[in-house]
Amino acid sequence: MSMALKLVLLIAVLAGLVLLILIAYATFTDYKPDEKTVVFESNDPTVIQAGAELTFMIWNIGYCGLSADMDFFYDGGKQVRTSEKNVRQNLEETTRFLDEKQSFDFILLQEVDRDSGRSYHLDEFDSISELLKKFQACFGTNYDVKFVPMPITSPLGKVFSGLATFSKQVPKSCVRYSFPGNYKWPKGLFMLDRCFLVNRYAVSDGKELLVINTHNSAYDDGSLRKGQMDYLKAFLTDEYGKGNYIIVGGDWNQCAPGFSPGFDGKNFDTNDYSLIDGDYLPLDWTWLYDNKTPSNRRLMIPYDTEKSLVTVIDYYLLSPNIKGVFKQTVNLDFQHSDHQPVLAKIKLK
Repeated sequence: MSMALKLVLLIAVLAGLVLLILIAYATFTDYKPDEKTVVFESNDPTVIQAGAELTFMIWNIGYCGLSADMDFFYDGGKQVRTSEKNVRQNLEETTRFLDEKQSFDFILLQEVDRDSGRSYHLDEFDSISELLKKFQACFGTNYDVKFVPMPITSPLGKVFSGLATFSKQVPKSCVRYSFPGNYKWPKGLFMLDRCFLVNRYAVSDGKELLVINTHNSAYDDGSLRKGQMDYLKAFLTDEYGKGNYIIVGGDWNQCAPGFSPGFDGKNFDTNDYSLIDGDYLPLDWTWLYDNKTPSNRRLMIPYDTEKSLVTVIDYYLLSPNIKGVFKQTVNLDFQHSDHQPVLAKIKLK
């Protein structure tokens, strides 16, 4: 056997050994959350008045690493991460925008990193919490992997990230609910453990207001999203059956029932297009969204107003006892995230 062949075999054996060790380590350290995890409880919650008008903002901040200069390998782009300087600038601009929304009652964020290589281990949740001192802050982990090996040429490394709900009112509780299902082993070891956060607030009529922060699956064949939506539907119908008020907001990674873009249709993103079924919930539930301004761009290329594919996957769902008063997607030209903030005002009927 030639020396060259021996060297190739040795490299192959070593690579296989490294892969086995990595999978074993990932299996041993795999994040396995319970179906329900209590994040926060209060013995002195705020009582919200029945008939009150409340203001909301949802925003997937893209861990402050997916600004307009970025494409991303998961979306067919080439880049894996932006520079630390850009992450810090994106975080600064994100907090500046949030500072302007201090008057809002609720701020629901997704993809908030706490200790991730992709965002240079900045604790974004801590920075935002420090800014929003008048808000009750709750965090729900949905991505906790010690080492993500993809892509092989430039691994993402450690990721610790999740959802963050900030509210002026003090909730009775905040609970993290695990969505069912995940990718098969071993791929699932390196993917998100999706969840939704439920904040419960006392209402003066004896009912409860449930504010739900969600981030549903992307990059799957639809089976994960279906399982998640079925689970969420059962939860929503059960809680509404008790007479509670419910608002769900976040990044659904799919369009609302019957969605039709009110912006330039030539740029509408139909790649992996998914639409929630029209009969998902009774017609007296309201899907509240702004169809005139895109809330998300596909990261195949850095942002280009003429070429980038855009869609609306960030919006609200209101139970029949809540009226949508106002909705608006704020056009920031995707400068500091691949998503845009969506504002809303609602009224408890």
